[in-house]
Amino acid sequence: MPGMFIDVEVDASVAADAELVGKLVEVCPVSIFARSEGGGLEIVEENLDECTLCDLCIQAAPEGVRVIKLYEQG
Repeated sequence: MPGMFIDVEVDASVAADAELVGKLVEVCPVSIFARSEGGGLEIVEENLDECTLCDLCIQAAPEGVRVIKLYEQG
């Protein structure tokens, strides 16, 4: 479920890549990303609206992460 203002979409290939998961967990200043028990990516939904739009996650996985600004949608 998305936050009130922000949602994050991550491609399945990124979510299953242990190296990229580690980068996403490391770079996010508000802990939107976590490593699941199985080693994949988990989105911490309660932190979505803490997003500062820093783009560090997009820099870590440019082709696999999208930050969606829900307040810009009609």
